[in-house]
Amino acid sequence: MASIRDKAEYLVMFVNEFARHYQLTDIQAYRYLRRFKAIEFLEKQYNVAHTQSFDDMVDAMSDYCQRYGGTLV
Repeated sequence: MASIRDKAEYLVMFVNEFARHYQLTDIQAYRYLRRFKAIEFLEKQYNVAHTQSFDDMVDAMSDYCQRYGGTLV
């Protein structure tokens, strides 16, 4: 079972990668991911998500956010 610290570190790194990919600040990326439920999803699915590459997860979470109204493509 993953520790809270492991999950937190993963989420920080993921937000940073998402921000870099979409040329956003970390704060903008976090707010977008939170608004469209990706942070919640990643917290629940950490055990699988952290085994995937960040590139794959950025693409997957972009698609996930679009299902909830996100517009980044």
